Amino acid sequence: MTQTPQVPPADFPLTEVRNFRDVGGLPTVDGRRVRQGRLFRSGHLAHATETDTAFLAGLGLHTVFDFRNASDIKLEGPDVTLPGVRNVNIPLTDPADGAEFWTMVRDGELDELRRVLGDGKAAARMAKSYRHIITTRTDDHSRLLRALADDSVPALMHCAAGKDRAGLSIAVTLLAIGVERDAIEQDYLKSNDPSRRYKIRRSDNSAVGMSPEVMELLSPLFGAHTDYLTAAFDAITQTWGSTETYLTEGLRLTPEVRERLRAQLLDD
Repeated sequence: MTQTPQVPPADFPLTEVRNFRDVGGLPTVDGRRVRQGRLFRSGHLAHATETDTAFLAGLGLHTVFDFRNASDIKLEGPDVTLPGVRNVNIPLTDPADGAEFWTMVRDGELDELRRVLGDGKAAARMAKSYRHIITTRTDDHSRLLRALADDSVPALMHCAAGKDRAGLSIAVTLLAIGVERDAIEQDYLKSNDPSRRYKIRRSDNSAVGMSPEVMELLSPLFGAHTDYLTAAFDAITQTWGSTETYLTEGLRLTPEVRERLRAQLLDD
């Protein structure tokens, strides 16, 4: 008997999968909505419990898109196996890329954190990375959207925390099907909900190592901020002139591909 995919509640309490949600319900500029149960997003699935895995397996997923790189996967582990689900790894640039940088985040003392991240440096690094992903990973995003248009939904997109690489990939997908810009931003900012945020790990988890000042310095790396998404949208305008030109020339999406994409993801 064919299993009927679940349509999860808005805040299903997955135990060890952070930042999970269904993108369904978001409005488009022409009055349609993203269909429930077609496009999901989350943090990595490496630590999913048996209950988490059973729930995810019941979603009727066709494809899981994992945007982590080899270093991420080495750190957290590979995703759990979901029976009958295709896993596609499309490594995207980590906004805080580099083993040395993450070693500093984990092990750095306060003076080093102040020097590297203070005075707006952490937020500037994140915004720069968002612009970089948009302008340099067009082939990857084109591949993703073509896969969604052809044979990959229902789909789940994730990276490590589910907010940056997955957040941008979701945003690009939503732009391609005509979702309102404000709705894209509102969904992106949901990653700041305390229950969704990535857990900051420090070697020194004492009151000193996890002090309010340390947490404030690290916060821009682990939060979703409007300025980051705005930097990505500005990069589209500055590089291609408009979202439409970005989609047609930057991502090389034909009208036929975009129509198939809309048919896959939008309500009738």
